This record gives sequence, structure tokens and C-alpha cells, in this order.
Amino acid sequence: MNAESDNEKVLLAHGSGGRLMHELIESFLGELRNPLLERMDDSAVFDSPGHRLAFTTDSYTVSPLFFPGGDIGRLAVCGTVNDLAMSGARPLYLSLAFIIEEGFALADLKKVLRSIKEAAEEAGVKVITGDTKVVNRGKADGLFINTSGIGIVPEGVEVSASRAAPGDMVIVSGNLGEHGIAVLSQREGLRFEIPVASDTAPLNGLVGEMLGASPNIHCLRDPTRGGLAATLNEFARSSRVGIRIEEEKIPVDGAVLAACEMLGLDPLYIANEGKLVAIVAPQDAAIVLAAMKRHRYGRNAAIIGEVVAARSGEVMLKTRFGSSRIIDMPAGELLPRIC
Repeated sequence: MNAESDNEKVLLAHGSGGRLMHELIESFLGELRNPLLERMDDSAVFDSPGHRLAFTTDSYTVSPLFFPGGDIGRLAVCGTVNDLAMSGARPLYLSLAFIIEEGFALADLKKVLRSIKEAAEEAGVKVITGDTKVVNRGKADGLFINTSGIGIVPEGVEVSASRAAPGDMVIVSGNLGEHGIAVLSQREGLRFEIPVASDTAPLNGLVGEMLGASPNIHCLRDPTRGGLAATLNEFARSSRVGIRIEEEKIPVDGAVLAACEMLGLDPLYIANEGKLVAIVAPQDAAIVLAAMKRHRYGRNAAIIGEVVAARSGEVMLKTRFGSSRIIDMPAGELLPRIC
């Protein structure tokens, strides 16, 4: 390393889900590169005797810990379940590790544990191992949670960010931006005319319905940090294709849209914790969409665009006014401590 790189520091923006985070991850790959890690999917999928397994891990640092529609416990379970589901896996087991700050209220810890239990039961997974560490006051912002998960990938399922092909359709499972706005409103004490609740939810049941309708689902991802914009850019770059979406087809709740307009935010870049983005072969897009709409977490699903051969690696948005603009990878930190 040269003197300049020795003086560089990790910033909050390195955890935003945007360009800086991807640059940081690329530096990790330089040290740890292997074929499974290079795929850069939400879960590693690998063969084991008798099964194809998916394995994932994630850490949760949301602030505040409790927010409309959920808390850090529900977030930890749903986030890890969803990472497994986005590889097409059926989630089975989770690990659970707490880093607890000295002085954290036991009553709040019990509330988090109840949320974990309820979310695990809803997702149909079991917590089978874990760990607890207590750190000095002021060293953990209350509570951090790490979860890892393992699941089984059914035979014939091949889902990866690198599998999008020209002609494929882009589908989102529902209204965008609810989690980010809910957390922000609680953190900053904002009051909106219509309250916004987080969409935090396990999506493995929805994915199961989608795969039951068609095996021709090429890409899946839950648009968390960096929102829809980051997810589509990841697909475009991994698959070396272009993606075109239409603003008027993107579902955003009116309360979220109003909050974004008031705060100067773009809902395409806001985190979600109960939505997914799917890239589906064109002949099966309508079938998959219908299956999604029958599920409680896909009722507002919509086809919002398509994959194209032109403009490889770019995401283009057709605005409501008929013009076009590039939707780039987010560059910095929009809403820190969001998941």
C-alpha cells in the first residue's frame, strides 16, 4: 500500500449499498477471491452430498432499534431469510449473535427476542445456535445483531445477478421506500399526515409461489441499502446488459412519495426490507406476476421495465414526462444506520 492509501479511512458511506460499498467489497475480494465469493450474490450456493445448499450472513445496526412496523429483531430474521430466498433457497436454520452494550435494558432485549421468535415462526425457520457478547458502555449503540442462515436450493433452480438476458422483464413485488422512511421518521421525530410503517417481512413464501409458477426466474434480490437503484445497477453490471424502467409503472405509496418530496429524497434509492426485484423470462412474466399478486407480500407487484442489449451496465428511467435519465449507483450515504 502507498502512503495515500494508508491514510484513507472507512466512511459511513462505505456501508450504504452504493458505489463506495462496492469498491470496499472489491478490495476484500482482492484478498479473499474464490469462485463462490466472486459471484457476489446475497448467498453462496454450493453442492453438498445430496443437496445444493445456500449460506449467508449479515449484521444489523439499525437506529433506532424500534420503529413503526418492526424492530432490529424482526429485521435480523427477515433480512437473513430473504437473502437465502433471493438465491431460490428454502431457508431452514439461522444462527443468532448479539453484541450488547452495557446498560441495555433487559425489557427491551426481551421485546427483541419476542420479535425474533415471531418472525422465525412466520418464516418457518429455526434458530439453532448463537452467541452473546457484552461490550463497554458506548461501544455498541445499544445492540448489534449478526445472523447467518442456511437453506436448500431445489433442483433446477438457478438464480443469480449474472443471469439477466435481453428481453427479460423487471418485476418489483410492491410499494418502494417504506422501510427507509419509517426508520427516518422515528429517528428524526417526523410526523406525516399518513404514518408510514416499515415493510419488514420474510419473503421466502412469496419466492416459493413464484418458483412454483415458473422456473424461468433469472435474478432475485431484495432492494435494501441503496434501494431499487442499487439493485438494478448490480444486475446490469453483473449480467453485462442494460435495463430500462418506466417511472409511472413503479409502485410507491402516496405517503412515501410525499415524504420523499418534502425531504428531497428519491424513493428509488430508499431501503426496503420486505420487497424483492425479479428478472423473469418474458414468456413467463405474466404468470409470475399473477402468482405474486395472490400472495400477501406481492399484492402490489408490477412489471416496471425490461432488460435490453444496448447500454451495457446502465439503468435508464423513462420519466412521467417522456424524457429519459440514467439511474446511477448511489454514491454516498443517504440514510445511515438503516438496516
